[in-house]
Amino acid sequence: MAGQGQMRLGVSIRGLGYHAGGWRHPEVPANGAMEFDHFLKVARIAEEAKLDMVFLADGIGIRQNDEPPGSLCRSNQNAELEPLTLLSALAACTRHIGLVATASTTYNEPYHLARKFASLDHISRGRAGWNLVTSWSDAEAFNFGREHQMAYADRYERAAEFAAVACGLWDSWEADAFVQDKGSGVFYDPARLHTLNHRGKHFSVRGPLSVARSPQGRPVIVQAGASEQGRDIAAAYADVVFSAEQNRDAAIAYARAIKDRLAQHGRLPGSLLMLPGIVPIVGTTRAEAEAKHRMLQELIDPLVGLSYIWGNFGDLSGYPLDGPVPEPKDPKLKSRAAVMFNLAREKGYSIRELCLAIASGRGHRTIIGTPADIADAMEDWVEAGAADGFNIIPTHLPGGLEDFVALVLPELRRRGRFRHEYEGRTFRENLGVPEPPNRYSA
Repeated sequence: MAGQGQMRLGVSIRGLGYHAGGWRHPEVPANGAMEFDHFLKVARIAEEAKLDMVFLADGIGIRQNDEPPGSLCRSNQNAELEPLTLLSALAACTRHIGLVATASTTYNEPYHLARKFASLDHISRGRAGWNLVTSWSDAEAFNFGREHQMAYADRYERAAEFAAVACGLWDSWEADAFVQDKGSGVFYDPARLHTLNHRGKHFSVRGPLSVARSPQGRPVIVQAGASEQGRDIAAAYADVVFSAEQNRDAAIAYARAIKDRLAQHGRLPGSLLMLPGIVPIVGTTRAEAEAKHRMLQELIDPLVGLSYIWGNFGDLSGYPLDGPVPEPKDPKLKSRAAVMFNLAREKGYSIRELCLAIASGRGHRTIIGTPADIADAMEDWVEAGAADGFNIIPTHLPGGLEDFVALVLPELRRRGRFRHEYEGRTFRENLGVPEPPNRYSA
């Protein structure tokens, strides 16, 4: 269990980092997104630092379009390793850190997803996590026999039923079901095996799951939806919420909106953690940190910058680049578009400035400064109830993570805000979130 006032910290290790120009940084291996050794190095840095988790965002298709023309071939968001395969390999090479993979409820089935994550949990001895998402892009729909993505409400309705079925399957076996008594010849106690027999609008799943109960009860569930439907799913099932809030008051309201719903689902306070994403750019002085940021910003191709807001704002070629940002119309990701527009309005950004700000960390809050500056900003949100910790979004990998570990973590530890050693055996134990009881043995 983490100490009073301590933060939980994860790191997103997708590809080569989150800054649009990060792959061009001289210290970044340009082919790293397809190299296991690149991810192993990053995971070992995170585990040596005692971080709670490595987190792999994912999409099941190349979701970026060539909009504006010429932008796609200048982006590194095109080829990457499949998350569950990658984390299964990392599980054998790590011992303590949580391993979170994104998997879509739109283009998976509950049984095989529940089986895969339960298997990862056994392979890792209780360190698996599922980032529950719906797929929103036509690019993904094209890969699964559809001309368009499912309607917004239908995606979330399916996701809620999907989560219920997966959790039901993870309760198939009670923890002590496998007696494996060679003398009597009894391998499992039939009274401790339970068949789900689910029949719903989207799924018909008999069960039981062909994997024993997870070492941590069930894999940790991470959720990032900011819509009303997403908040309901988070309150019902999530252990961690990963958000992209830029404004502290908005983050406080968002956290309360989800945590206030926990009791409706029979859950206790403290059973869910809010981990907003932050992009830390740290230097020993503010001038050094700002110089690091300027260097990265200069690596952003203008076409790539525009592509980062295209999906939420559409074609802005008819607007002056140095003019105000117009309100989004029919965005693909409503919650993310709202965050971007509110940021532009709050900061007074032009279209050009918003492009650079979003491309700097894909819409996550960027904090530039000394170790004390960044620790102050993190503490402020935790003290205010806007966060229980953070998911670190490095600009480039491994360098952005190495800077955070070398400069910010010692400051957080000096303030008593982050662990020196792992407290528990499983991912749940280190996060400090309870193990869900098996519905049958409870």
